[in-house]
Amino acid sequence: MSENTTKYIFVTGGVLSSLGKGITAASVGTLLKHTGKRVGVLKLDPYINVDPGTMSPLEHGEVFVTKDGAETDLDLGHYERFLDTSLTKNNNFTTGLVYKTVIENERKGKYLGKTIQVVPHIVNEIKERIVKAGENKDILIVELGGTTGDIEGLPFLETIRQMKHEFGKTQVMNIHVTLLPYIKAAGELKTKPTQHSVQELRRIGIAPHMLVLRAEQPVPADLKRKIAYSCDVDEDSVIDAIDAPTIYEVPLNFLKQDILTPICKQLDLENCQPKMDEWTDLVHKIIQPSYQTKIAFVGKYLDLKESYKSLTEALIHAGAHLDHKVNIKWVDSEKVEDDGAQKYLNDCDGILVPGGFGERGVEGKIKAIQYARENNIPFLGICLGMQLAMIEFARNVLGLEDVNSVEFKKDAKNPIIYLIDEFIDASGSKQVRTTTSPMGGTMRLGEYECETKEGSNLRKAYDAPIIFERHRHRYEANPKYREAFEAKGLDITGESHGLIEAVEVKDHPWFLGVQFHPEFTSRLQNPNPTIVAFVQAAIDNKPE
Repeated sequence: MSENTTKYIFVTGGVLSSLGKGITAASVGTLLKHTGKRVGVLKLDPYINVDPGTMSPLEHGEVFVTKDGAETDLDLGHYERFLDTSLTKNNNFTTGLVYKTVIENERKGKYLGKTIQVVPHIVNEIKERIVKAGENKDILIVELGGTTGDIEGLPFLETIRQMKHEFGKTQVMNIHVTLLPYIKAAGELKTKPTQHSVQELRRIGIAPHMLVLRAEQPVPADLKRKIAYSCDVDEDSVIDAIDAPTIYEVPLNFLKQDILTPICKQLDLENCQPKMDEWTDLVHKIIQPSYQTKIAFVGKYLDLKESYKSLTEALIHAGAHLDHKVNIKWVDSEKVEDDGAQKYLNDCDGILVPGGFGERGVEGKIKAIQYARENNIPFLGICLGMQLAMIEFARNVLGLEDVNSVEFKKDAKNPIIYLIDEFIDASGSKQVRTTTSPMGGTMRLGEYECETKEGSNLRKAYDAPIIFERHRHRYEANPKYREAFEAKGLDITGESHGLIEAVEVKDHPWFLGVQFHPEFTSRLQNPNPTIVAFVQAAIDNKPE
């Protein structure tokens, strides 16, 4: 390992969670990438789940799906959106996965009968995974989830401590993100939580090289100096991360504080002048767009909008490229179920029905889709949204009875959406699914190719006969109804090895349902074509 030339930046957090470690890591990575460096990113999750795939969105926010089908933490979505790159299962792992691997290795006799301990066995497994993630990269940015001092995070921190000794001082840098709270009654920012957090980190054996202070307002120079002296950090390495109108402004705010100078000095890097002109232009269009459009977002996890993080960000990306602010009108599908669609959707330029699991709120989503179809409002249905568009069409246009998905009604007379027994997964292996298979292991996950139909909205959006998009679902559209659908004006416009990937209503301004999740491949500098085409259709639909 000592011949390894990759340099590592470890991002830890103190005081409390949700400080923005992921945005900090992504922002530093973006700046370094724009200097021409090959930058990789890794998220370490201290929780014991093997992966976040079966965790509730209410518990953990969105589950992000990588190109190779790994279900990961939502911070990987930030990394991809900022760095315009595709990550894999090697870019995220949990304590649960580490222990599972070590225990399996012990059962196979790999450790030759030795007593298995956190040091060295767990730490070495973590180290090997970090090194693997950094292969062929100039710099690997590693974010450690949780808060410094958490029991679960200690093996990761021990690994970080050891790597400085193993690889040398100029190959490892520690950035610590901490809270600088503003106490209204006292009228001042308080530094003590930061001091205590750094003390805890130093007690574990790690001295931070840089502090990123999460604050609601700019931090005065004298306060930065006080923190630098009390925490034994250089003055130019105390950076404030204040609230910004958009997360994409954070790299620019860091750049204004010359964040790359101390980073490049610590890691002995040359050429630290990033080219950020295009990024700056897009951020300007997010903050001060020339125009606006309104899109109804009909979902059921509205209490925690983090569960739709990739999709809301994809709408921001599309809006920036079209110089429009996309105003999202959050519409609870259960309320549509009770009160009808007209009340909530009549003032919107486009209607979006996202993916989801479970039966709650489904009938309200179907009413929203019917409203979009009958009133010629641009519509995008994603995953479950596409499936429900097919169910709506079968009920209200084909006139079929007892139409449903077997997810919601196992014995439906007309199962428009069903569970196929076998399919070939993204790696080319055969997968078998049954209604009793464990949920985490039966989904079509990751990137699949899709053939687009000439003349369709899908083909126009991508301008390509073959596209590649990511999936996260169990149920598929039933091809038995294909002829009936197409005879009445619902075209199949995307297919993947015989599986239905996209449907469109003929003689409609713009109506598209896709089985894949286009939001997973949308980036600020490279927005997803499906989302851009949908937002453009909504703009075109806006009354003069």
